[in-house]
Amino acid sequence: MNKPHGLSVATDGDVTKGPFSLFLVNPQTKEVLRGSDGKKLEKVDAGTVTVDNGVVTKAEGYTILSPRQINTAYEDISAMSVPFTDKTTVKVQGVRTAFEGTKRMVYNKSSDTITNTATGDVYSVKKVGLSEHFVNAEGESLAQSWKQNVGLANYSRLFTEGNLASQFLKAFAWTIIFALGSVLLTFGLGFFLALTLNDDRIKGKKLYRSFLLLPYAVPGFISLLVWSNFYNQDFGLINRMMHVSIPWLSDPTMAKIAVLLTNTWMGFPYMFIVCTGALQSISGDVKEAAKMDGASGMQATWRIVTPLLLVAVAPLLVSTFAFNFNNFNAIQLLTEGGPFPAGEYTRGGTDILISMVYRIAFGRAGSDFGFASAVSVVLFAVTGVLAALQFRATKKLEDVN
Repeated sequence: MNKPHGLSVATDGDVTKGPFSLFLVNPQTKEVLRGSDGKKLEKVDAGTVTVDNGVVTKAEGYTILSPRQINTAYEDISAMSVPFTDKTTVKVQGVRTAFEGTKRMVYNKSSDTITNTATGDVYSVKKVGLSEHFVNAEGESLAQSWKQNVGLANYSRLFTEGNLASQFLKAFAWTIIFALGSVLLTFGLGFFLALTLNDDRIKGKKLYRSFLLLPYAVPGFISLLVWSNFYNQDFGLINRMMHVSIPWLSDPTMAKIAVLLTNTWMGFPYMFIVCTGALQSISGDVKEAAKMDGASGMQATWRIVTPLLLVAVAPLLVSTFAFNFNNFNAIQLLTEGGPFPAGEYTRGGTDILISMVYRIAFGRAGSDFGFASAVSVVLFAVTGVLAALQFRATKKLEDVN
């Protein structure tokens, strides 16, 4: 790009709908040029315009738009194609500046090709997946494509292409393990701590409970980023303190364990709060009756307290499972879905379904928005079915009452 020109946007019609014209002032020659959409810039008689501070402030037959008016119509103004020359065009930047930009991608209508004038690459139409793209001789395609009807082809592709179906099933299996493991670990730890601190013989319970809530007070994305540094194999806090060299984030199995441990750390305070409230709502008479019947403390807890508590917290466990089933942040911020096998970009070792969808749409796997959308719909259906099955199972707990 060349040096910036002073820009003024004008119209001889409506200030919001146009049509718009661009007035440019060359900062060196002070020459004033005017152009409109699809029409090349032409020199303007200096006597018909007023220039102040390097921009046109008045022009005969035109209304000069204010910065606020330009912002209102900026989408239309920035989309204008105003040629400087046959090879350059005006690039609007902001409300008072424009550049002379070089056209690198030139479309040839007769051959239906696009030529990169900087590299000489010629792109012709070729079908890539379910979409048509402009592809060069090396097989590299431009990101742009166009709308076309593919019907149910994306869904068929998910279940018929061997590699994609395999990756989907592996991601689905790990998603179930991750969501279920997160619920069991957070609930187990939260319930144990709530049960322990519910004993009246413990002094300073309020202080202990306050400390246990600290992980819940820290924003999740900060905790995940901090923990990702803790797992560094060479300089991480965990390996340094334990004097070991565990490949937390480079080994698929250890990366999965790291994800579950971190999610447990972040999730147990919530379960601790819920279980504490549920335990305090259970009448002490129930426990006393169990003891009078000869039940030990462990038996009363397991056979009386736990079923009563599950009646209250079961719906929360279902919602927690659904949340972790689509817990994108826990994966993306901690491991970024990795580690990745050599040459594989669709799914990493810790990718759950939602992070796999993100990678298909925006990651190194490409920009396959249609296929990613199809997987998202399938994911929505799977989540709904699992939630329905869980609610049906937890409904049996109502018999406890």
